[in-house]
Amino acid sequence: MRFTPVTGFVLLLLGSITLHFILPTTRVIPFPYYFLGSVFIISGIMLNYWADAQFKKNQTTIQPPEMPTVLVVSGAFRISRNPMYLGMASILLGVATFLVTLIAFTFPLIFILFIEISMIPMEEKNLEQKFGKKYVEYKKKVRRWI
Repeated sequence: MRFTPVTGFVLLLLGSITLHFILPTTRVIPFPYYFLGSVFIISGIMLNYWADAQFKKNQTTIQPPEMPTVLVVSGAFRISRNPMYLGMASILLGVATFLVTLIAFTFPLIFILFIEISMIPMEEKNLEQKFGKKYVEYKKKVRRWI
């Protein structure tokens, strides 16, 4: 089995929920503020669909190890160079906000570290190799996350 960003996201999401019930810790967000988690979750889902639609529209790969055929710089990619990762991190943050326990907030951080270390360097290398100066200019204009 190949360990993909989606696999990491799902495992961390399940881990967050499971540990919340196994090791309940200090509640850090009082009622009704934890409902703000829904904003993060909905925003993350919408961001992922928006970015996915851009990949499909441009008929390029969404799989990190594969070489892209088109440099997508429109839509969600005007806001972030990694909108799908940002969306997944947002969903994890939203779930942590709903769970309101301190341990749940470690999972979005773990996801971001996983992506920063194992995915983004490889993807940026591929994009720079494939698109050269065009990608370097894009990197100067658009931030990695937000």
